[in-house]
Amino acid sequence: MKDYKVINNYRDNENLRGSFNRLAGKTFGLDFEDWYQNGYWGDSYNPYSVVIEGQVAANVSVNRMDFIRNGERKRYIQLGTVMTDEKYRNRGLIRRIMEEIDRDWEKEADGIYLFANDNVLDFYPKFGFRVEEEVLHTRKLPVSKKSSALGKLSVPGKLSVPGKRTMMPFSMKEKRAWKQLEEAIRKSCGSSAFQMAGNSALPMFHLTKFMQENVYYDEELEVYAVAEQEGESLLLYDVYSEKEISLHRILEAFGNGIREVSLGFTPKDSSEFTTARVQEEDTTLFVRGKGFDDFASWGVRFPLLSYA
Repeated sequence: MKDYKVINNYRDNENLRGSFNRLAGKTFGLDFEDWYQNGYWGDSYNPYSVVIEGQVAANVSVNRMDFIRNGERKRYIQLGTVMTDEKYRNRGLIRRIMEEIDRDWEKEADGIYLFANDNVLDFYPKFGFRVEEEVLHTRKLPVSKKSSALGKLSVPGKLSVPGKRTMMPFSMKEKRAWKQLEEAIRKSCGSSAFQMAGNSALPMFHLTKFMQENVYYDEELEVYAVAEQEGESLLLYDVYSEKEISLHRILEAFGNGIREVSLGFTPKDSSEFTTARVQEEDTTLFVRGKGFDDFASWGVRFPLLSYA
């Protein structure tokens, strides 16, 4: 297999892109074609693939990721879409691709990371990766006191009743809504202490496909929220607003029915949150590089909407 070359940067090659999509469909049930056709597949996402007889036989995708923490920007490479066609497995193709990625990116990034399934936990340490822990922020919400019949005047001309839900579903059925949300992501002041910067393509991958029902908007606060509610529990993936708004107000906007909140990002102010080690089924963070030397002390997690 040493005679086969690793090909990358081929997103505009219809045949190879189609082969890549077919393998991703067989392996993960994913299809990147609409992401490409809608203009979201940019230069930051670059598949490295072994191509045999014109077909993608194995792949590891490179995702250029910039993150800002305490005003410092770090360039990371997130590896994803790791897959091999069944008839070419156990032939060292992924190792060959990893060698190519190392050659191209080892000196271009502060660190390289990926999220691995449980069945390959022994594989990535062979390439110098180590397991790293992330921090989950959760919060119990008190039951709001009963409000008066008239409510409280908080905005001229508007009545705001404490405990009333103002965060409403935002329809993602039309591309016009996609553009509106993408613009909000681009202009957002950022809600996280470990913020992904300059990359709206990855959130839009999730939000225009299988997370269309998870987008909300509060007209009064002028804030978008990506969330998933199950009973009295809320998983808040992220929030997007041009102005700084406290998480307390955003959580209140979901109404009285929420008793517990988990965050899919790291809040700027964690004083009212309980922290614990992130424990996700079949998902382990592996890291490598100087940019992760003191990662454990940061008390952060990679935003869920930055997963590739």
